[in-house]
Amino acid sequence: MTFSIVARCAQTGRFGVAISSSSPAVAARCAWVRAGVGAVSTQNVTNPALGPLMLDRMEAGAGAPEAVAGARDADGFPDYRQLLAVDALGRTAVHSGARALGIWTSAQGRDCAAGGNMLAHAGVPAAMVAAFEGAGGVLGDRLIAALRAGIAEGGEAGPVHSAGLLIADRESWPYAELRIDWIDDACPVAAVARAWEVYKPQADDYVTRALNPVSAPSYGVPGDA
Repeated sequence: MTFSIVARCAQTGRFGVAISSSSPAVAARCAWVRAGVGAVSTQNVTNPALGPLMLDRMEAGAGAPEAVAGARDADGFPDYRQLLAVDALGRTAVHSGARALGIWTSAQGRDCAAGGNMLAHAGVPAAMVAAFEGAGGVLGDRLIAALRAGIAEGGEAGPVHSAGLLIADRESWPYAELRIDWIDDACPVAAVARAWEVYKPQADDYVTRALNPVSAPSYGVPGDA
């Protein structure tokens, strides 16, 4: 019921996840990032506890393959889980359990891995990886390009209703966390892409406001001097 990509920017060290699903609030349950550590997705019949578990293992020194294997082995129902991870060295790993739903597959590329279940066809993750590797711009741009490619390739077998973009930079909080938790009659991927278009020019300013409000630019709201 989900397709996603986890990725690292080799130039900035940022990590991100882009994800969409027919289920509500997919990014709230499935997408996880940690500055300096990695990005992971835990999807299909989701166990959200596996997201922090994989990041904890990578923070302790495990690579993405070991983190995914550890989460798989720690879970009581690994056949139902689909796990994706990328670590601080750009290594990737994927686990897709034998009881993943519908058409399920994955693809791994340079600093990225994509996977999905209940897919329109098996080529969706490979199209996402190709789009990510071929796109220009910052990490958020490349993740959006991958998510758009997934939709263009058919995405899920049925309509999607939620989507999200989650990025970690250097701080303990997300650099960007943009979510469409439910939308009935429009494309959530297009909505998240539009949200990123609006947020992207302000993203660095929000970090400055948190770390040093004295140096922050104008808030751009009525009454702000």
